[in-house]
Amino acid sequence: MINRREFLSSAVGTSLALGAPAAIGKAKPRVVVIGGGPGGATAARYLAKDGKGEIEVTLIEPSRMYYTCFFSNLYLGGFQKFEQLGHSYQMLASQYGINVVHDWATGVDTDKKTVTTAGGASFGYDKLIVAPGIDFINESVPGWDASAQTRMPHAYKGGTQVALLKAQLENMRQGGTFVMLTPPNPYRCPPGPYERVSMVAHMLKERNPTAKIIVLDPKSKFSKQALFQEGWSNHYKGMIEWLPVEIIGKVQRIDPHAMEIELDGDTFKGDVVNIIPAMKAGRIAEMAGVTNDAGWAPVHAADMRSRIHEDIHVLGDAADQGDMPKSGFSANSQAKVCANAVRGALTGSKVFPARYSNTCWSLIDTNDGVKVGATYTPTDEKIATAESFISKTGEDAALRKKTYEESLGWYAGITKDIFG
Repeated sequence: MINRREFLSSAVGTSLALGAPAAIGKAKPRVVVIGGGPGGATAARYLAKDGKGEIEVTLIEPSRMYYTCFFSNLYLGGFQKFEQLGHSYQMLASQYGINVVHDWATGVDTDKKTVTTAGGASFGYDKLIVAPGIDFINESVPGWDASAQTRMPHAYKGGTQVALLKAQLENMRQGGTFVMLTPPNPYRCPPGPYERVSMVAHMLKERNPTAKIIVLDPKSKFSKQALFQEGWSNHYKGMIEWLPVEIIGKVQRIDPHAMEIELDGDTFKGDVVNIIPAMKAGRIAEMAGVTNDAGWAPVHAADMRSRIHEDIHVLGDAADQGDMPKSGFSANSQAKVCANAVRGALTGSKVFPARYSNTCWSLIDTNDGVKVGATYTPTDEKIATAESFISKTGEDAALRKKTYEESLGWYAGITKDIFG
């Protein structure tokens, strides 16, 4: 016979021998994830899935449905329905036990390790993952701000803005002009504005064939330029005019009421005007104190850990990490590396060497898909390109169709990987 004290002592010794937690009833480590996009939702799911209940995971995201920015251009072109872009968090909560909080994160106290929300709640963390996507830099386009986005939508965060832009395009007068102002580097999804031009051209070719598209670009070159310009010449000859910074100079003023863009030497008036301003990390990253003077969050390449606060990791578009483009694929890839590192730090589980990859598909016209991508390795300085690839001009129609079909399979696979 042994007494109660001897029994408890023996039980603790046995648990240590078996590798179980030494403290009976010890609280689980806590991870708070801010942002429910490809970075944040993936990290939350993998922490909950691989952690098998060892970690308490809270995901803070204001939207109850997440509408992907990637593939939103295909909605503009008529290749996807709006509802196909929307994804709920139901599986993350019901199947993986994640505490999904639909609220705005409004503050981070790095001393107390707490996150506060607009609704007044406070959540403590041992590790914080910040994945807020992008915000726009105020006055980067003189005269344009959030109040102008109902007349001149940016449509670069998915959801209702994209639906608004499509409605404007569908109701544009016959023979009208669509004007797009593209963003300066760096920005979310480098090929995105130019795929949008392609998809708008596809839609207008069917509904409004005498319409014109003018692209005002603060850059001298852009992602997949040769592929897009080849496609524009093949499918939309005479419809699209791309004007680089050497021709247009700087934007001096935007007039949302007159629907005008005044440049150094010219003024462009559009029936529909799409303004995509300069970008920075989502506001909560700045509030957490993890951004630099350029507005992005520098991170360690091996695990996406902030170079400013060691218990905070930053994923996706908000991160200043090196060679990876700001894309949904990149965010998803970074999230898996981060989740593995965070779980290892909190539970002692095995941490695998970081591997990153990205592919960006773009649709130019029906079954005319192109892609660019790479694999990446971490260095002390950054995430560095290891090997890269890109579609070639002059490819045959069968290969381009296969590339487009590949993108459809990727979308189905990655959204399941993100949201369960």
